[in-house]
Amino acid sequence: MPIMNILAEVTVSNFSVALVWYERLLGRPADQLPMDNLAVWQITETGGIQVWRDVNRAGKALMTISVDDLKAHMAGLAQRDITSQSDTDTKNVLTATVVDPDGNRITFAEVLSTT
Repeated sequence: MPIMNILAEVTVSNFSVALVWYERLLGRPADQLPMDNLAVWQITETGGIQVWRDVNRAGKALMTISVDDLKAHMAGLAQRDITSQSDTDTKNVLTATVVDPDGNRITFAEVLSTT
């Protein structure tokens, strides 16, 4: 049985605040609001992000999103008032990490080389 879709889950304490922040992060409103306190963004054909309210688990998510041009991507985020908290540059990968209002960490990565 093949896997059809993968969703990264991010839990937050204040859904209204998080919804606005993730709309800025992703540059658009959620694709679905299927139930109270749950938003879904379809990022690729078979992958997406769920943001939902769970006070007890909020702020513990780690997610990495691969981009083809990290510098350009981060410049776009800066225009939407989101800046990185930490950056890493190696010969194989560049990364920049942003943190949502609950402390969930989203890392954007550009792979330079696989060797």
